Amino acid sequence: MSKSPINLLEKFSKFSEHWSPRVVAEMNDYQFKLAKIQNDFTWHSHKETDEVFIVIEGSMSIDFRDGRVDLSEGEMYVVPKGVEHKPYAKDECKIMFVEPRGIVNTGDAGGELTAKDHVWV
Repeated sequence: MSKSPINLLEKFSKFSEHWSPRVVAEMNDYQFKLAKIQNDFTWHSHKETDEVFIVIEGSMSIDFRDGRVDLSEGEMYVVPKGVEHKPYAKDECKIMFVEPRGIVNTGDAGGELTAKDHVWV
């Protein structure tokens, strides 16, 4: 067991790719993942789990088929399981996800933005 805190900003400095979540910690069967996002993602849903977006730095939006949620630094939003959504950030935004181990970032959509799973930083 490590007795050192995890410095999120230091972890963000170790990668530059967008839409490529990196695991920074685990708790039970959940992973804490960091990602840098910019521009459009893909429409997708997660049938088996909710998805939480926590904005660490910057701002982002989550589009839904019937509206949009805007998030700023220090805010979070939980997308219920099965709800189709599309994250977007005009400028680079640093976010954290908390989700069960093994969740694919593109959910049921797949495609070229699907990131490798279980990549630690």
